[in-house]
Amino acid sequence: MKRSRFARRGALNREADQLTRLAAGLAASASRIEDDFWERRLAELVDKLLRTGNENTLGVALDHLQGSNGRAYDALADLIESRAEGGLIGANGGEFEAALFAAPLLAWSRFTIPSGPLPAATLAAAAAQLQAHVLADGTRLALADFLYSPDQLPHGFVETWRLANQLARAAADDKHARIDPRQLPETTRFISDTRYLIGAVLAPRGKALFRWQEEDGSREQAATQWTVQGGAALQPLFTGCALEPLLPDVFHAACRNADQGLRVYALRAAMAFLQTVLNVKAQQLRAVVAPFSDERLEEYRVGFTLADASEVVHGVVWPLLGAEDETTDTAGQIEALLEESGIGGVVVLEQRFPLEFCDDCGMPLYPTPEGETAHAELPEDLPQAPSHLH
Repeated sequence: MKRSRFARRGALNREADQLTRLAAGLAASASRIEDDFWERRLAELVDKLLRTGNENTLGVALDHLQGSNGRAYDALADLIESRAEGGLIGANGGEFEAALFAAPLLAWSRFTIPSGPLPAATLAAAAAQLQAHVLADGTRLALADFLYSPDQLPHGFVETWRLANQLARAAADDKHARIDPRQLPETTRFISDTRYLIGAVLAPRGKALFRWQEEDGSREQAATQWTVQGGAALQPLFTGCALEPLLPDVFHAACRNADQGLRVYALRAAMAFLQTVLNVKAQQLRAVVAPFSDERLEEYRVGFTLADASEVVHGVVWPLLGAEDETTDTAGQIEALLEESGIGGVVVLEQRFPLEFCDDCGMPLYPTPEGETAHAELPEDLPQAPSHLH
């Protein structure tokens, strides 16, 4: 399942009904020839809806299929994502395949994690490392001249399609894309978070887009080289931050991988942060893990305290992703990661809490050892630190 969709958007209109019918046909197909039949018709309709900005019809069809036909939901979500991320474009008398991609960067700092417009030198250095280690030989590249936070990523398939087209046109013209910061929301400040380089890659039709599609390439090799070389190129932008670059990939896959990676990264970053600002060892910290739900289980929250105190000094949210639900041993996974970090103790609460947030600042409330919820607050006698804790 690609995306969590719970709110119903209304009855199926004609085009949404057609989407669900074609997706059901594709899901039930038993041959590659039949797959091609359904995919061509589905792609034509999806392209039309993206082109005309009809996000609602795409959402209605997905909502309907999520509750009635999981295989068709996956088939439709896959196809919408692929059409939003790219396709064929004509340029310089030829046909090119274009793909929107993202390069996620996990970071943590007790100071501000950067976002916003990218300096020209950083943009050029990042592009050089992407061409050298991630993209296939002979491709064209355009990057957005903006470092995105999760709050600033495109909302929905139509916005993604528009950004993909803007970047693909820029790549065809051998230039980077200018992003207007005034059109994007402000970034929420967290201790640990993800930043994204976003770009488009073009290759002649039928040729490789990424390094691992070439005979002498692999994802593992690309990831290793990008982490080292790409990380070195971007580190000057992340002064005072710990930085972990993830392998760039097509847009939606890269965002899902970043969501997965950030959960583990945020736990480890929390431990490092608290040891730094509180001047304590890992054994002097305790974590309280508990499930939080609305209509269904949505996430686990981890409240950190000193080993001999009850006040929550920091918190981490561990959202459930994909097919994860009540049957997944998420609490056990979190507990194992915390124990690996050397923490002094872990308390796992079985009781389920409502999905509550602070009325004043909107931040999550975290579990306490006594089985209640509380705001995460660092002691007042510390040097100034970020007030919003992830």
